[in-house]
Amino acid sequence: MAVSSSPPPGSVLRATAVYKRSEHVAEVVRRCPHHERSNDSNEGPAPPGHLLRVEGNSRALYHEDSNTQRHSVVVPYEPPQVGSECTTVLYNYMCNSSCMGGMNRRPILTIITLETQDGQLLGRRTFEVRVCACPGRDRKTEESNFRKQQESKTSGKTLTKRSMKDPPSHPEASKKSKNSSSDDEIYTLQVRGRERYEFLKKINDGLELSDLVPPVDQEKYRQKLLSKACRKERDGAAAEPKRGKKRLVKEEKSDSD
Repeated sequence: MAVSSSPPPGSVLRATAVYKRSEHVAEVVRRCPHHERSNDSNEGPAPPGHLLRVEGNSRALYHEDSNTQRHSVVVPYEPPQVGSECTTVLYNYMCNSSCMGGMNRRPILTIITLETQDGQLLGRRTFEVRVCACPGRDRKTEESNFRKQQESKTSGKTLTKRSMKDPPSHPEASKKSKNSSSDDEIYTLQVRGRERYEFLKKINDGLELSDLVPPVDQEKYRQKLLSKACRKERDGAAAEPKRGKKRLVKEEKSDSD
């Protein structure tokens, strides 16, 4: 929490833990029964049921609101030391987030408020807290789960893009595309009518075949087809009889006539 000017003398910093979700926000965040009864971590002036404690400050005071029953810890505001830009307050959370009977894996928020001596609110800061026994392990688990969620979302989008030549209603046309171009995405084209589908399928098969044949061989094959077509056209023209009117020749008369 940053301040633009020094607060009034006697100002305090109050820290309170609350549940983040609306269905739990009315409940008081307190320690689990096991840790509350444990003697190992109940030394000092803090009550056993308080989750938040301040370390290294003998002036810390622990309060319980008479109306809401919420727990809070208060420390006097101290300006930064000479040569320092901030004042550090060490908070210790006396239960894990996974403790049964306590937080029980429910997310919590820590609210830091700057107040005057008579309770007037000057500033507020809120941040989410998760208390773990092994923070490094839990961080890796969360990152792994996040990556899996992102991958599942991405795969869910690509599942809707299937082969253009293979509609889902025709299992015989469900071969995977072997397109050698840089565009590897697969799309689905809905076609109405078997005849139209067969026509588009031939076009797509020809495109895939052209991807498999080198460009040099494609040009040779194209030239071969052109020369064969020209030869066939010439042969057909030679075999076709000439059209037009037949010239009539007058028969010559004999001497006897």
